[in-house]
Amino acid sequence: MTSNKRRVFLKGTLAAGTVGVAVGAGLLAPSQLLAAWPEPAFKARGFDESLNAALGTTELPDGDISITAPEIAENGMVVPVTVETGMGDVTEMALFVEKNGAPLTSKYVLGAGAVPMFATRIKMGESSDVIAAVKSGGTWYGARQEVKVTIGGCGG
Repeated sequence: MTSNKRRVFLKGTLAAGTVGVAVGAGLLAPSQLLAAWPEPAFKARGFDESLNAALGTTELPDGDISITAPEIAENGMVVPVTVETGMGDVTEMALFVEKNGAPLTSKYVLGAGAVPMFATRIKMGESSDVIAAVKSGGTWYGARQEVKVTIGGCGG
């Protein structure tokens, strides 16, 4: 038991030391990492406001996007969702829940050559459409799927 605690402590110390060296050498700039956080998009209330803050548009024409989510989620606290697309030149992806208080659940910026797919678990306060957005060739496209929730996960 003590051996496990020691290992965890040593791993944490090594990780913190490595990050400290990287920051000191100028290889990692925390201010740049935190600047990437789209705070207005996550604080936006209302679906259209959230779309505009996260994507810069409220128009999402249909795209070749596949959303895999349960038709009925027994517990809104943990709803598994997978989004993937066959479109090329995908640079960003995002996921929204239309009726959540804060509709944006996640947003991803993809590196060159990355497979345009992600799987996550989200909270849903009530039955709603789940909307996936994919930026391909500089244009945002969307797809939606209804998910019915029997027990709300956002305080419901």
